[in-house]
Amino acid sequence: MKHLNTFDNLLHRYKGLLFSLCRHFSRRGTTVEDLLQEASVALWRDRERLLSLQRGPKQAALVWKIARNAIIDDLRRNKISYPIPEDYEETSDDHSMVQELRDRIAMLDEPDHTIVVMQMEGYSYEEIAAHLDMTEKNVSVRLVRVKEKLRKSMVGENKQNR
Repeated sequence: MKHLNTFDNLLHRYKGLLFSLCRHFSRRGTTVEDLLQEASVALWRDRERLLSLQRGPKQAALVWKIARNAIIDDLRRNKISYPIPEDYEETSDDHSMVQELRDRIAMLDEPDHTIVVMQMEGYSYEEIAAHLDMTEKNVSVRLVRVKEKLRKSMVGENKQNR
């Protein structure tokens, strides 16, 4: 019974992190509740390891990693695809710019890619640092440099296309 109470406390402690992670992935056609359930089951399976860690950034990073992997596995198993309407025309430059930015982020080297993705998903510098085994200052510096690099490449390309 002690494990159940302790595990409930763990879920309660990280409910915001879990909810934001599930909400992010729910845009792909699965409900937040379904993803929360998958994440919770995965966390339950690995509860011994989670509960062996002290409350803090390392535990939060492990919760994030386990939940994220469970959600991705579930989405892969239950892949839902939606047909593109026949009258759909992508004419907005905004969509292409967003896609270009996503492509450039995807091409970043590690750990810069992970830092940017985790920051976009709402993780604190402390959580990112714990996940990557870095200092918060290092995460901050790398993030500033990567953002500047992306900004310059996007602005430079837009000036050339005019």
